Amino acid sequence: MSAPLATDDTAAALVGVLGPLHRTLRKRAREDWPLEPLATAQVELLRTVRRRAGISVGEAAAELRIAPNTASTLANQLVAAGLVRREPDARDRRTVRLAVTDAAEQRMAAWNDRRHQVLDAALGRLGQPERDALRAAVGPLERLLEVLEP
Repeated sequence: MSAPLATDDTAAALVGVLGPLHRTLRKRAREDWPLEPLATAQVELLRTVRRRAGISVGEAAAELRIAPNTASTLANQLVAAGLVRREPDARDRRTVRLAVTDAAEQRMAAWNDRRHQVLDAALGRLGQPERDALRAAVGPLERLLEVLEP
């Protein structure tokens, strides 16, 4: 195993806080959420289809690094829930393309609003210096995300 490149514990601190922060935000946002929560894998596929409208099941499987039959099962579940629709490819009728429905767009917007409400309420309980520090950290965190993404 190779030695870490960083000489400080920034990586360990980020790993120690980002995962629990994400899980806690999701948990708090689900409180009083009127809809049945989606499984994490379903959410990942839904986000992929939203980002890449017209993606095939096989392409989605490759992007998510899951088996094609798993992606197909997830797509079937989302179709049954009315969140994704299957459309035949205009050039190759054997290929099916995926797109999110209006219901999915509304649900995702409502979920995003709910998470913002929860985070805004929590930020309101912090002092101004803490809020300022978090605001200043957003840019470097966005840059870190860019470095991590393939």
